[in-house]
Amino acid sequence: QVHLVESGGGLVQPGGSLRLSCAASGSIFSFNAMGWYRQAPGKQRELVAAITSGGSPNYADSVKGRFTISRDNAKNTVYLQMNSLKPEDTAVYYCNARRGVVSYWGEGTLVTVSS
Repeated sequence: QVHLVESGGGLVQPGGSLRLSCAASGSIFSFNAMGWYRQAPGKQRELVAAITSGGSPNYADSVKGRFTISRDNAKNTVYLQMNSLKPEDTAVYYCNARRGVVSYWGEGTLVTVSS
């Protein structure tokens, strides 16, 4: 059984920063890719950023240049550094890990960007 636990969400003012963490219950080497998705109220869940087992990242156009995804294999943790946050970044952020055709999800962490 794979468990993914997100942390680091909260309330931040526009222009501020947050770092989300996703801790996996086992080695993240076994995952083909890990990523962050978000879901805003009334909207579909969307990919924010992902990183392959080889360390190659990709980003949604809306966050390019502001967000950075990284992984610490020794800590079995993936991070999402979010800078220059905007009100439209407000959403529940979910960690995702993919192994073959199977996806695992965390419970989500709420990020609210508001003054």
